[in-house]
Amino acid sequence: MTDDSTVLRVAGRPVGRYVTRPELPARLSPRPYLHPVTTLAGTAVTELGPADHAHHLGVGVAVPDVEGHNFWGGRTFVRDRGPTELDNHGAQRHAGFRLRDPDGFVAELRWVAAGAELLRERRTVAATELTGTAWALDLTFSLTNVTGTTLTIGSPATNGRPGAAYGGFFWRARKEAEAPRVFTADAEGEARVHGGRADWLALAGSTWTLVFAGATDATRRDPWFVRATEYPGVGSSLAHHERLPVAPGDTLVRRVVTVVADGRLDRETAAALVRRAVSA
Repeated sequence: MTDDSTVLRVAGRPVGRYVTRPELPARLSPRPYLHPVTTLAGTAVTELGPADHAHHLGVGVAVPDVEGHNFWGGRTFVRDRGPTELDNHGAQRHAGFRLRDPDGFVAELRWVAAGAELLRERRTVAATELTGTAWALDLTFSLTNVTGTTLTIGSPATNGRPGAAYGGFFWRARKEAEAPRVFTADAEGEARVHGGRADWLALAGSTWTLVFAGATDATRRDPWFVRATEYPGVGSSLAHHERLPVAPGDTLVRRVVTVVADGRLDRETAAALVRRAVSA
């Protein structure tokens, strides 16, 4: 790992490190990530390269299928074959910071595969204090097709694996002895929440809670990808039922705001903090 990383701070306290140029093997689809991310009390709420999924890298943007190229890491789901080791991994290359402050940054990235640049990304991240025990991580990514042809974004679900429409924003959370509680404003449990749309979704561990919210109309239309029992992770689904086309020169934009709180929040507190975070 190089020294070209940045530390996010809230009220003077470090709450996250953004690593720009990790030294990772190609099969993990190297990409910038945030890890560790912590609560204000210092509890880590991310994991990096865990044994169950070595390609899960804290908080970031990962897509398993961009016109057949894997920007997620690990095996590729192939229709009628299942998860398959392929030499099709891309990489997100940090191209520099346009802005870098203690409470946030704007970074430029190039998504490269098979020797060619496919997408150019602008990633904007901001950290905001909400209360003495909660802060918000605001992450926006804009992906522009820099090729001369339409690119389509897919997922294992669009390639034949039901229930696996992951791809986009993804947060690999802290794994504990017990699975975290998963809930929205009107649903409880992984089975009811996974694959559905909700204004916000909470993941509550033993001493911490993460509350995720889509902060634009387009982001709110993406179903949530949720895991709790197998491992704790939450992400968006850019390609849920069908592949998502991005025409030459077009830009896809998504914004997810995440409340990072100490303690196990109830529904009312989670909803109140999300409203404050999204409007901040």
